[in-house]
Amino acid sequence: MKFSNKLSDGVHILAYIDICKDGDLSSAAIASSIESNPSLVRRMMSRLSKAGLLISRPGVVAPKLGRPADEITLLDVYRVMEDNQNLLHIDEKTNPACIVGGNIQETLTDIYDQIQKNAEDSMAQVTLQQIIDSILVNNQKKQ
Repeated sequence: MKFSNKLSDGVHILAYIDICKDGDLSSAAIASSIESNPSLVRRMMSRLSKAGLLISRPGVVAPKLGRPADEITLLDVYRVMEDNQNLLHIDEKTNPACIVGGNIQETLTDIYDQIQKNAEDSMAQVTLQQIIDSILVNNQKKQ
């Protein structure tokens, strides 16, 4: 099973830009924090910018949040980074002649839709500011 880190990386970028606003905000510095490469970070930043979650100008290393951190939700970032993909996916290629294979998609669709709705409702309640505050608290504990 393949897992996506896009949501985590999108949140990471936004939190880094807010927390380290007086430091090096280059894609190389952010990539170092994510342990990724700068070109991938620039692509993710471009997506965040197009969605209005980030303000970034080419040639200027001074990105900033597009809205206050308490107005950006985890759901906002999820929708940008995951292209509105569902968390759970149904295998569409099963044997229709089998009692399970012929009925599994229909059975799981409603269940997965409810799980998706619950997850999105929960993500809508979590703000970037809450995540930033938690990062800072966790960092203090390590000092």
